[in-house]
Amino acid sequence: MTVQEIIVEKLNTLPLEKQQEVLDFVEFLQAQMQKRDLPSQNEGQPVSVLTLAEKFIGCVEGPGDLSTNKKYMEGYGS
Repeated sequence: MTVQEIIVEKLNTLPLEKQQEVLDFVEFLQAQMQKRDLPSQNEGQPVSVLTLAEKFIGCVEGPGDLSTNKKYMEGYGS
């Protein structure tokens, strides 16, 4: 029997509120791992938002520059 199967078997014997606690703990462990997996090449040095958001650049469609939509600025400055 694998570790995962043993965990599931034991989890099924717990009341719902204790199952929720187990889920909370697993999510806590995942969050800890994600913090550790963040790039650490600049540890101790400031990192720009651009550097942190690089993987998201180009993931949505739309105008590259909102200033191309003149209606967006209507009513400002009058």
